[in-house]
Amino acid sequence: MIDPLLLRENPKLVKASQAARGDSVEVVDAALAADAERRTTISAFEQLRAEQNVFGKRVATATSDEKKALVAQVQELAARVKAASQAAGDAEARFGDLIRSIGNPVIDGVPAGGEENFVTLREVGGKPEFDFEPRDHLELGELLAAIDTGRGAKVSGARFYYLRGIGARLELALMNMALDRALAAGFIPLITPTLVKPEIMQGTGFLGAHSDEVYYLPADNLYLTGTSEVALAGYHADEILDLSNGPIRYAGWSTCYRREAGSHGKDTRGIIRVHQFNKLEMFVYTLPEDAEEEHERLLGWQEAMLQSLGLSYRVIDVAAGDLGSSAARKYDVEAWVPTQGAYRELTSTSNCTTFQARRLDTRYRTESGKTTPVATLNGTLATTRWLVALLETHQQADGSVRVPEPLRPYLGGLDVIEPVA
Repeated sequence: MIDPLLLRENPKLVKASQAARGDSVEVVDAALAADAERRTTISAFEQLRAEQNVFGKRVATATSDEKKALVAQVQELAARVKAASQAAGDAEARFGDLIRSIGNPVIDGVPAGGEENFVTLREVGGKPEFDFEPRDHLELGELLAAIDTGRGAKVSGARFYYLRGIGARLELALMNMALDRALAAGFIPLITPTLVKPEIMQGTGFLGAHSDEVYYLPADNLYLTGTSEVALAGYHADEILDLSNGPIRYAGWSTCYRREAGSHGKDTRGIIRVHQFNKLEMFVYTLPEDAEEEHERLLGWQEAMLQSLGLSYRVIDVAAGDLGSSAARKYDVEAWVPTQGAYRELTSTSNCTTFQARRLDTRYRTESGKTTPVATLNGTLATTRWLVALLETHQQADGSVRVPEPLRPYLGGLDVIEPVA
């Protein structure tokens, strides 16, 4: 949720952000009108309550005969207070619905437009070249007995898979390598719940435009999370944090679930776009004024991880219309996938400023003693999809795959993964 004070004092900024996102600009005026109505009705209710309190004291000191004469006035005033309370509640609800429909105001410099309007910030690493016809990750995975999509579909349906043998070991090695790096950077590891309450899912902003991506269990009124960001954001809901010693950083390890609604026929081969995967997610609570600097740190940790794995990648500044409602800025890091001749997203990092914290009531105490919302940020440090770029980039002519040196200790020193006869 955006800051109501920002809406009131700088509606032009909010409108510009909505326009950059391709979202409704008119909703800003509607929210302003609802805010004015809300404040008016609350003021009217409080004034009537004050009158009722004064009148109550008068009744309390009145004689029996006087009290009988005042009964009608007591009842009439009580009815007016009740009506004013209802009007204030209705106005508050209308304002809440409208302000929650406004996306987080984008940070200055974020490109306007939709998915195709991103800006490339840099390309890193030479794209791999082969003197043979490279195999895609699924063919390699089958040669190595590492990926089994056929049995995944048999058991669970399309977009499910098994990682077996070296495939399972590779994912665990990747996740453990990422965890070690997160620990070295001061992150606290958490294994998070993957089922959350509606108010937590709503609070993180995942029940907006892309709610059809989320699995819902109506019998339990719980949602399956598509990222541990949701559980990590909810971890400190309704709390006041002590940020006097710097940011609080968590690394959440979880299985993630996405419906991939609207992707029929897209990326059906292999494990690029699947319903279930594992992920190590960085999540940070920090002071709002430090959020942009922390965002760059998260990006730096992600890039260092990809560089250590010998992957060629680019960093893009995601356009406003592709941010999602919670992010004020998002960087995607896309690795080169040789058989597709294209960069594909492996990881992203988002600065959500105070948007999620306002919804979840996560605050810190300022020097004056007042509490105010913290800033939250997130970024993926490793996930199942990384295996796609890893296998394709480091493949050899005979179908074997070289293991990047930093990953070898997590595989018992294995340097080459050989095809299985």
